[in-house]
Formats: sequence, structure tokens, C-alpha cells
Amino acid sequence: MHGPELLLLLLGALLVTAAAKRLNWSAPLTLVGVGLAVSFIPGLPEFALEPELVLVLVLPPLLYSAALDSSYHNIRANLRPIGLLAVGLVLATTVGVGWVAHLVLPGLSVPAALVLGAVVAPPDAVAAVSIGRRLDLPRRTMTLLTGESLINDATALTAYKVAVAAAAGVATTWVDGTRTFLVSAGGGVLVGLVIGWVVRWLRDRLEDGVLESALGMLVPFGAYLFAEEVHASGVLAVVVAGLYIGHNAPRGSYYTRLQDTAVWRSVDALLESFVFALIGLQLNSVVGAVDITPGLVWAAAAVLGATILVRFLWMYPAAYLPRLLSKRIRRREVAPGWRGVTVLSWAGIRGVVSLAAASALPLDLPGREVIVFCAFVVTVGTLLIQGLTLPFVIRRLAYRGDEERTDALAEAQVQHAAAQAAVRRLDEVVEDDQDTPGHVVDRLRTMAEHRGNAAWERLGRQEDESPAASYRRLRRTMLEAEREVFVRARDEGRIDDEVLFRVLRELDLEEAAISRE
Repeated sequence: MHGPELLLLLLGALLVTAAAKRLNWSAPLTLVGVGLAVSFIPGLPEFALEPELVLVLVLPPLLYSAALDSSYHNIRANLRPIGLLAVGLVLATTVGVGWVAHLVLPGLSVPAALVLGAVVAPPDAVAAVSIGRRLDLPRRTMTLLTGESLINDATALTAYKVAVAAAAGVATTWVDGTRTFLVSAGGGVLVGLVIGWVVRWLRDRLEDGVLESALGMLVPFGAYLFAEEVHASGVLAVVVAGLYIGHNAPRGSYYTRLQDTAVWRSVDALLESFVFALIGLQLNSVVGAVDITPGLVWAAAAVLGATILVRFLWMYPAAYLPRLLSKRIRRREVAPGWRGVTVLSWAGIRGVVSLAAASALPLDLPGREVIVFCAFVVTVGTLLIQGLTLPFVIRRLAYRGDEERTDALAEAQVQHAAAQAAVRRLDEVVEDDQDTPGHVVDRLRTMAEHRGNAAWERLGRQEDESPAASYRRLRRTMLEAEREVFVRARDEGRIDDEVLFRVLRELDLEEAAISRE
């Protein structure tokens, strides 16, 4: 893919994403659909999927950004079910889909069929998570989806390497594969912790928000490449580094947090638009590389069905059997409802990692074209079938989260205590500094009291505008008026651009502080 083609793809993907958001459609699914349609237009350049581009330049920043936004506490609290999904289910899918593929594609050897199983084993939660957020799925379900997607690529890629070696005729055993996985996983966790600690140590001493954010942008690529260099899991290294840095971000500077949020949201928007558009655009290249027959189409449909079915067959026993066998699990974990298990079972949407892994197969691997074709059918099939129907399933089951009021109550209690602490600290400082003007102290005390009361007011009647909401609305109006005055002064030549930018930064920070998403 050449430079102009890449820029054209990125621009088009962003425009489609913007249109989908304006129409309140799922952006990933819209991108895939548009990509499939565009692939039929004659004369367009071929947008080839380059595995190195996806696995080295696209996957690490997406995983890192997701890890930054993830809750370490929630993931640790749900580590057992996440492990069953990200490790157990991936291996079960590799074996189950591989067995079905060998049955319906007799020309595919057992090792090659297991390669196909490993390729389609890891779900990509981007589409499912975007739907879940829009429909207010319960927090635990979102944690399981996100945690699974952060770790399952490491399991699948390790199984993929072992299966490819076996398919290529390299002598290997499942004992060797298990040892490889354990060493790779342990090394990835260790590399991620070391890099996360070093980066946090450096950022604490830079005291420059721009440099801190610039250093943070190197983390996913550095963690991935360094881990792969020492034969560890680059995926796990990126995830662990992101979780560590994200967990400790509240102890850093506000400027870095604001800048990191803006930077990584922009990166996410760009890369997610790119990969989902690229999935749809693969249709011509994939279909043109293999001899399409009715038997192959039916076989690919059977592999798609097996991929969906294995997840259902795994989810219900994995959700309930451990509780039946362990009193400790029953005591420590909330019982999963059948609605949540059903939604998780239907949320196994595949993504670009499956296509990248298939495209990275050696050219001389027996059955390569069939594997790539089946991986494309599974990826697009799950995106369109499960992705389009997942909102219906969630609504039909009436499966929604009820954490909003609990969160508001907890926030109000902590915010009240924080406001009291702020006033006490103010009184201590004023007592030591007698030169502080009284009106400044009064204004600061009023602001602290306002913040302490705002969360309580949000617990009140929802249909009436609370004093806190009125304050935010009116203050935003005042800030906009101030901006207009400064911009007009710049346009009239009364102040320099440098002065304008400095003032706008202050006004923007204040608006960010009072705004709620």
C-alpha cells in the first residue's frame, strides 16, 4: 500500500466514521459495510492488508490505549473469568474450529486446520464494546469483554505460532507449545512491568506535559518490539505496561492527563476507522486468490458456525460449573445471570487480528489460500451477523447496568469529604499566610462548597435542572463570551496570538473542569 493510497483510505475511513456517528450507527459495522461495497468499484487501487503494519504499528497502540482506560481493580477482581475467556476459550476455539475445519475441508491437514482455528480464535471487542457502551451494559460485562480482548491475542498468537510450525513440518509437541506459552506470557508480563515502571519514573521527573505525552506514545511500540526481541509476548507487554501506567496516571500532572486523553482518543479514532475499513476492502484480494466453489463456500460457512457455536458451548459451563465445584468462588463472586452469559456468548465478534494472522502465513504453507478465505468469512460474518444483531439481543433480554445511582451516591460521599479536606487545607495555608486577600479566600471556599454539593444535587430530581447544572451552563456561557472578546482583540491587533493562546488554554481548562461527558 503506497502513501497516497494510505492517505486516501484514512481520510475516507474518518469521513465514514463521522457520518456513522451523526446517524447514530455503529461506526465499525458501517466501515466494514462501506468497505465491502467500495471493493466492487472497478479501477480502485488494491488496499492490501500488510500483516507487519497491523501487528506492529496498529495493534500495539490500540491495546495500549484500551489498557490505559481499563480499571486494574476491576480486571483483578474478575481475573478468573477473564482467564477462562482469554486463555481457555481461545484454546477451545482453536481445537473445536480446527476439528470442524478438518472435517469439512478434507484437503486441509490437521495442523493446517488448527492454524485456521488459532487464526479465528481471538474476538476483537472494539465493535462489541462500542455497542455495549451505547446500550449501557453492566460494568462487569464490559470488564469481561475488555479484559478478554486485552489478553486473548497473546494466547491466540502463541497457539498460532505452534500450529504454523507443525503445519510447516517442524517437529513440535503440545508440551513444547505449553512451555512456549508460559515463557512467552511470563516474559511479556515482566517486560510490561519494567517498561511501565521506568516510563512512570521518567515522567515523574520530566515535569513537562508535552514531553511526557511524547514519551507515552513510544510505550506501546517499545514494549511490543522489546518483548518480541526477547521471545516474550509483545501483546501482554503492551497491555501490562498500559495497565500500570493508567493505574498510576492519577498521581501525575493534570496537564499530562488532559493531553494523553486527547492524543489517545484521536489515535483510537484513526486506527479503528482504518482497520475496519481495511477489513471490508479485502474482499477482492481474498476472493481472487482462491478458486471459489460451492463446497468451499459451505465449508467456510460451517467454520463460521463452529466459531460462533464453540463460544456458546464454552460460556455456560465456564460460567456455572466453577461455582458448583468451589464454595470459595460462590462466596467471593456474584452469580452470573443467564442474560449476561447469553450477551457475552453473542459478543464474540472477530476483527483485523484474524485477517492479519492469516495474511502473515508462509506463502508455501499447504492450504494457505483456503485458510485466508475462511478467516475472511469468519471475520466479516461475525461482524455483520453478530454485530448487527447484538443490540437487538441486549434490548430483547432487557440487559442493562444499574450502577448509575450507586456511582452517584459513592461520588457524592467522596466529593463531600474531598471538599472538606480542601477547605481545611485552605484554612491551614491562610493561617500561615496572613497577606492573602479575604475575597480570594471567600471565593475559594465557595468553589469548594459548590463542588462538594454538586454530586449530592445530581442525586435529586432528574427532571429539574439542579443548581450545579445551572452553574455549569451559565459559566460555559460566560467563558464563551470571554473567548469572543479575546479573539476580537487579537483580530483587531490589540493583543498578540501568543497572549490569545495562553488565555484560551486557561479558559479551556476551566471549561473542561466543569463539563461532564
